[in-house]
Amino acid sequence: MKDYYTLLGVSKTATADEIKKAYRQLALKYHPDRNKGNKEAEEHFKEINEAYAVLSDQEKRRQYDMFGAEGFRQRYSQEDIFQGFDIGDVLKDFGFGTSDIFSVLFGGGRGRGRVRYTTYGGPPGAGGADFADYFAGKGAAPSQGRDTVTDLTITLEEAAKGAERLISINRNGRVEKIAVKIPPGIDTGKKLRVAGKGEGAPGGGPSGDLYVSVNVQKHPLFTREGADIYIDQEIKFSDAALGTTIEVPTLNGIKKVKIPPGTSGNTKLRLKGEGMPHLKGRGKGDAYVRIVIKVPKKLTSKQKALVEDLAEEGL
Repeated sequence: MKDYYTLLGVSKTATADEIKKAYRQLALKYHPDRNKGNKEAEEHFKEINEAYAVLSDQEKRRQYDMFGAEGFRQRYSQEDIFQGFDIGDVLKDFGFGTSDIFSVLFGGGRGRGRVRYTTYGGPPGAGGADFADYFAGKGAAPSQGRDTVTDLTITLEEAAKGAERLISINRNGRVEKIAVKIPPGIDTGKKLRVAGKGEGAPGGGPSGDLYVSVNVQKHPLFTREGADIYIDQEIKFSDAALGTTIEVPTLNGIKKVKIPPGTSGNTKLRLKGEGMPHLKGRGKGDAYVRIVIKVPKKLTSKQKALVEDLAEEGL
């Protein structure tokens, strides 16, 4: 499946004006009137029109960037892709009409669809037509409504234990509250699907789905790496040298951790099973306590003398 950005020769960060400029140049080059009988040019003309129909629409482009080419085509039918696309807006500057463009793009006579076009060079008042349901022939099953995407920010604790959040979305012109279940172990970038809570479909078809894109907030104490959790813990030099037992916060409460004698800075002590749950799996990750040896910035006269004695002893 060809990438729309590649077809138009633009980057994924291209502006709307850059995309339009690239499309206009390619549409002029591959227009059927300039390439009569050239099937390869005709096919390329179809592809660049499809690419522009998506990338020139802010919402379609956002969904294409989010789901990728394959995921986008699973959610958008050919009818959806060209819905609201005004071919004449570009072709008018070229002096081309649109009488044969529909058969080139869609491979048949004009049916019913939502592809807007404008004719030029005809009698006054002839410009402007709207084909309702162009791609859907008589007796075709109603199309499904579009999927929608919303964002949800949760805490690390909610991601660890799971939760249920009530979110508000604007659906079909009104605000609707929807309960979203958050599974334990979810991470930033994962999407939760709520079936049938997307846009309604014209003609009584099934509604699309709602996808909730999850963002897990940074935690003031813990750093997450997959299912593992890291906690930095300061200890005194004397404790590192002699050994001690400290209390460490975890996602499951305070845990006692034994520091063996001679522990050096940046040592990681493992607390098995004290990390995040594995999403859609069994068990949990681990928690790692990273030891940071605290060095005082100022010493009393007595402390300084003792440290100097230690230095003389080779410590």
